[in-house]
Amino acid sequence: MLLELAIRDLAIIRELRLSFEPGLNALTGETGAGKSIIIDALGAALGARASADLVRTGASKAWVEAVFDARDLLGREDFRALLEEAGIEPEDGLLILARDISASGRSTARVCGRTVPISVLTEIGRRLVDIHGQSEHLSLLRPETQLDLLDRFAGTWPERQELAERVREYRRAWRAYTQLVSEERERAQRVDLLRFQVQEITAARLQPGEEEALVRERSLLANAERLASLAQEAYSLLAGGDGEGGLSAVDALRLATVRLEELCQLDSEQRALAGQVLEATYALEEAARELRSYAESVEADPERLAAVEDRLALIKQLKRKYGSTIEEVLEHARRAAAELERLDTSEEEATRLRSQIDELAAEIRARAERLSQRRRARAAELERQVEEAMRLLNMGRAEFVVAFRTSSEDNAGGDRLGVDETGADRIEFLIAPNAGQEPRPLARIASGGETARLMLAIKSILSEVDETPTLVFDEVDVGIGGRSGQVVGERLWSLTDRHQVIVISHLPQIAAFAEAHFRIAKEEVRGVAETRVTRLSEEERIDELAAMLDGLPVTPQSRANAEAMLERVRHLKARRAPLAAARSRP
Repeated sequence: MLLELAIRDLAIIRELRLSFEPGLNALTGETGAGKSIIIDALGAALGARASADLVRTGASKAWVEAVFDARDLLGREDFRALLEEAGIEPEDGLLILARDISASGRSTARVCGRTVPISVLTEIGRRLVDIHGQSEHLSLLRPETQLDLLDRFAGTWPERQELAERVREYRRAWRAYTQLVSEERERAQRVDLLRFQVQEITAARLQPGEEEALVRERSLLANAERLASLAQEAYSLLAGGDGEGGLSAVDALRLATVRLEELCQLDSEQRALAGQVLEATYALEEAARELRSYAESVEADPERLAAVEDRLALIKQLKRKYGSTIEEVLEHARRAAAELERLDTSEEEATRLRSQIDELAAEIRARAERLSQRRRARAAELERQVEEAMRLLNMGRAEFVVAFRTSSEDNAGGDRLGVDETGADRIEFLIAPNAGQEPRPLARIASGGETARLMLAIKSILSEVDETPTLVFDEVDVGIGGRSGQVVGERLWSLTDRHQVIVISHLPQIAAFAEAHFRIAKEEVRGVAETRVTRLSEEERIDELAAMLDGLPVTPQSRANAEAMLERVRHLKARRAPLAAARSRP
């Protein structure tokens, strides 16, 4: 239930704070005084779109805050889960929704002091308040809105949501299947390309590090004669006797070793030096042997050189096509093989998808049939209740019909399912305002007043299954005359068995049913228009109703009529109170 609404610097409202009561709350006043602005402010607090144009001239931002007693809703697991997910903790069962709207167009939403996305504010707000404005009279003319209303009344909304999820799953599978089929040629071409690439790389039998070894081998083979010559020359210098004086380096070291041995016999302290020379001799002899072996092993091999060149050319070609290194070429082959395996299983995937599509289609059609049967069964009861409500709203013997026809989906995707997210039904509300007339679509026959009353009739019926605590009706009496005003007021008041109701009205017959009556007026303060709201006392209320009946100034006659109207309403409420109490019991 809405306890309080505070507004600052919004449109022509400088500052305003309203406290609402359980039951029926009426807001009355002249056109342009700001009644609908208050409803717009409440909508902003609930997450509705809020334009920077709402900010009062000269102010940097507008601010709205709505305080709710949410103890009843907190007993619902889904609502508690919503708050917990957003990290919101109500205090003493109170929920405080607030919205800042800056002149630059940015807005900030808060719930219980915690900043939240607008989407979260909207989701919470729609559980707290249901606002029925004049535009809804037009939406009632749309068949899609009519189907929504029927599903709410029939209690088939959960079934419809489950069906919608199956339809979306079906369409995802259908898109995947048609894509597989339509891309068959491209897929075959891709398979051929990948298979060639894998075979080409596999046939090469590449090894990591192979290229570096081949480059070295090519260098050796290409320079074999020069390498052998250099090695032989070095060997000759070391051990071949081509050194100075005809001695090789090894011979010279051997002679030096003999001389040092003689020296050590005369000076034993030079044994270490003699040992060093001896070790050098051994090392040089080993090097000479290795040089001789190397020189003998180096051999020109034109055939092997050509094979190495060919192998390097093949590696270069593969690198140019598949990667900058052998490792990258091998990785490309691995990826190509994996993709090839996936593509090779596409036929199996198409078979699986086709089977899934058939199973889903059968399930969807069965669900749609059950949903349609439930709708048709409950549509008859809706017709009966709406006709009864219309008679109570002085619409005479108007006939109300829920017309059904089978859906023939446009099949833009070619799936031929024949069922969309709402099911297989297309419905339309028909009305015959007068006895003997043929029922026709609302858009073609209902006047503005009839549409407004029909909306109220349907809303009052749906209120029995509507769990939203607060219902707001913005000028639902548009097009309704004084004769119907009392029955409309009584109908609105009857909704208070289960809901708090807030109504903006120009009819005294409706306002007279209110438990709390607010007068909205526009006045100039220092040359600037401002909205003022006054909670009326019983005496002030009589004057307001009198002015609504007969204009200003209030006369004794109009005042007496207002008092009589209030007395009549009090008697009616007293008679209906026991019945209302019985209806409100669980």
